[in-house]
Amino acid sequence: MGVVNVTPDSFSDGGMWFDPAEAIARGHALIAEGADLIDVGGESTRPGAERVPLDEELRRVVPVVRELSAAGAIVSVDTMRVEVAQAAVEAGATVVNDVSGGLADPAMAAFVASTGVPVVVMHWRGHSRDMQDKAHYDDVVADVRAELARRMDRVVDAGVDPEAVILDPGLGFAKNAEHNWALLAGLPELTGLGRPLLVAASRKAFLGRLLADDQGLRPPRGRDDATAAVTALAAASGAWGVRVHEVPASRDAVRVAAAWQAAR
Repeated sequence: MGVVNVTPDSFSDGGMWFDPAEAIARGHALIAEGADLIDVGGESTRPGAERVPLDEELRRVVPVVRELSAAGAIVSVDTMRVEVAQAAVEAGATVVNDVSGGLADPAMAAFVASTGVPVVVMHWRGHSRDMQDKAHYDDVVADVRAELARRMDRVVDAGVDPEAVILDPGLGFAKNAEHNWALLAGLPELTGLGRPLLVAASRKAFLGRLLADDQGLRPPRGRDDATAAVTALAAASGAWGVRVHEVPASRDAVRVAAAWQAAR
């Protein structure tokens, strides 16, 4: 899953793709590099971020989804708002990636059920402005697994086909570095929920902290090699997909993991 952030304040690329034409070109480039689907989002969910108005999110997202879909790309829309999901699906998106797992907008699950499109249900405890205050767990793997199971039950109860659900442990969302590493090591337990698992570690702060030197945290664009290493390990641990900002190295990492698994 290649990321296209149509935002001015993304932690990872600092608004490089905020212009719709640049975002569309970026999507085409990611496809050419081997992305299987393109995830288009118009609202930053970095820690501390404030929400954008609905009309602004629509303005950012819909033209990009429409153009990429018309060109034959498989597009997911990264949104917590049912209005944006609806507009994006009408524009050609075929996956809804809701980082709130349907909690931010109570109408999301019913909408997804009505369309039949796959939905990514992520582990989430609250909006970006204060989510890190909620990073408290008894056993992060067991707790996230239990909470994801409840999220899945909730959307299925709203009519979503269980076979249409993809789960995401929500690395970095109400989680510190230790929690993220524990969840990555615990991926086999999370795949035990029986649904495809999406891992979104790309360029996140816990990688920057791992790679820190006397200059401080490694900047986001210097974390791509570490991201590819996580991709290989996640794929070998049974992940269905990875959400990344740079495709080629992670695409190669998936191939390495597949060959590794096939030779075991």
